[in-house]
Amino acid sequence: MPSSELSVVFCYVYVLFSEKSGTFYVGFTRDLKRRFAEHNKGLNFSTQFSKPWELIYYEAHTNENDARRREKYLKTTAGDQALHKMLRDKLAATRNFNQQKVYY
Repeated sequence: MPSSELSVVFCYVYVLFSEKSGTFYVGFTRDLKRRFAEHNKGLNFSTQFSKPWELIYYEAHTNENDARRREKYLKTTAGDQALHKMLRDKLAATRNFNQQKVYY
Protein backbone atom coordinates (compact mmCIF):
# COMPACT_ATOMS: atom_id res chain seq x y z
CA MET A 1 0.00 0.00 0.00
CA PRO A 2 1.53 3.38 -0.99
CA SER A 3 2.31 5.71 1.89
CA SER A 4 0.11 8.45 0.38
CA GLU A 5 -2.93 6.32 1.13
CA LEU A 6 -1.99 6.22 4.81
CA SER A 7 -1.41 9.93 5.34
CA VAL A 8 -4.44 11.74 6.67
CA VAL A 9 -4.49 15.41 7.56
CA PHE A 10 -6.41 16.06 10.75
CA CYS A 11 -8.09 19.21 11.98
CA TYR A 12 -8.42 19.48 15.74
CA VAL A 13 -10.99 21.00 18.05
CA TYR A 14 -9.52 21.40 21.50
CA VAL A 15 -10.40 22.57 24.99
CA LEU A 16 -7.88 24.22 27.27
CA PHE A 17 -8.29 24.89 30.97
CA SER A 18 -6.52 27.55 33.02
CA GLU A 19 -6.33 26.82 36.72
CA LYS A 20 -5.05 30.38 37.21
CA SER A 21 -8.30 31.94 35.99
CA GLY A 22 -10.62 28.92 36.21
CA THR A 23 -11.63 29.34 32.57
CA PHE A 24 -11.87 27.24 29.44
CA TYR A 25 -10.77 28.06 25.92
CA VAL A 26 -12.24 26.24 22.89
CA GLY A 27 -10.28 26.41 19.64
CA PHE A 28 -9.56 24.93 16.22
CA THR A 29 -6.21 24.15 14.60
CA ARG A 30 -4.46 21.96 12.06
CA ASP A 31 -1.36 21.61 14.28
CA LEU A 32 -2.32 20.88 17.88
CA LYS A 33 1.21 20.75 19.35
CA ARG A 34 2.19 24.10 17.80
CA ARG A 35 -1.06 25.80 18.80
CA PHE A 36 -0.88 24.53 22.38
CA ALA A 37 2.68 25.85 22.65
CA GLU A 38 1.56 29.24 21.29
CA HIS A 39 -1.12 29.50 23.97
CA ASN A 40 1.38 28.75 26.74
CA LYS A 41 3.96 31.17 25.33
CA GLY A 42 1.38 33.98 25.43
CA LEU A 43 1.24 34.42 21.65
CA ASN A 44 -2.57 34.45 21.58
CA PHE A 45 -4.17 37.64 22.90
CA SER A 46 -7.29 35.83 24.14
CA THR A 47 -5.31 33.42 26.29
CA GLN A 48 -2.08 35.23 27.18
CA PHE A 49 -3.24 36.47 30.58
CA SER A 50 -4.47 33.09 31.85
CA LYS A 51 -1.46 30.91 31.13
CA PRO A 52 -0.39 28.26 31.83
CA TRP A 53 -3.03 26.24 30.01
CA GLU A 54 -3.74 22.53 30.29
CA LEU A 55 -5.06 20.57 27.32
CA ILE A 56 -8.02 18.69 28.78
CA TYR A 57 -9.83 17.52 25.63
CA TYR A 58 -9.46 17.33 21.87
CA GLU A 59 -11.15 15.79 18.87
CA ALA A 60 -9.50 14.96 15.54
CA HIS A 61 -11.54 15.44 12.35
CA THR A 62 -10.60 14.53 8.80
CA ASN A 63 -12.89 17.24 7.41
CA GLU A 64 -12.25 20.91 8.22
CA ASN A 65 -15.92 21.91 7.91
CA ASP A 66 -16.90 19.23 10.43
CA ALA A 67 -14.23 20.44 12.84
CA ARG A 68 -15.25 24.09 12.54
CA ARG A 69 -18.91 23.17 13.01
CA ARG A 70 -18.00 21.20 16.16
CA GLU A 71 -15.93 24.11 17.52
CA LYS A 72 -18.84 26.49 16.92
CA TYR A 73 -21.21 24.10 18.73
CA LEU A 74 -18.90 23.71 21.74
CA LYS A 75 -18.93 27.50 22.11
CA THR A 76 -22.72 27.57 22.53
CA THR A 77 -24.57 27.13 25.81
CA ALA A 78 -25.65 23.63 24.78
CA GLY A 79 -22.06 22.79 23.81
CA ASP A 80 -20.75 24.12 27.12
CA GLN A 81 -23.25 21.92 28.96
CA ALA A 82 -22.25 18.91 26.83
CA LEU A 83 -18.57 19.55 27.64
CA HIS A 84 -19.32 19.67 31.34
CA LYS A 85 -21.16 16.35 31.08
CA MET A 86 -18.42 14.68 29.03
CA LEU A 87 -15.63 15.94 31.28
CA ARG A 88 -17.40 15.77 34.64
CA ASP A 89 -14.74 13.57 36.28
CA LYS A 90 -11.92 15.83 35.09
CA LEU A 91 -13.84 18.93 36.14
CA ALA A 92 -14.71 17.48 39.54
CA ALA A 93 -10.98 17.32 40.21
CA THR A 94 -10.69 21.07 39.58
CA ARG A 95 -11.99 23.63 42.01
CA ASN A 96 -15.21 25.58 41.47
CA PHE A 97 -16.06 23.83 38.19
CA ASN A 98 -19.66 24.97 38.34
CA GLN A 99 -18.50 28.57 38.09
CA GLN A 100 -16.09 28.16 35.17
CA LYS A 101 -16.76 30.17 32.07
CA VAL A 102 -15.87 29.25 28.50
CA TYR A 103 -13.94 31.88 26.52
CA TYR A 104 -13.75 31.87 22.74
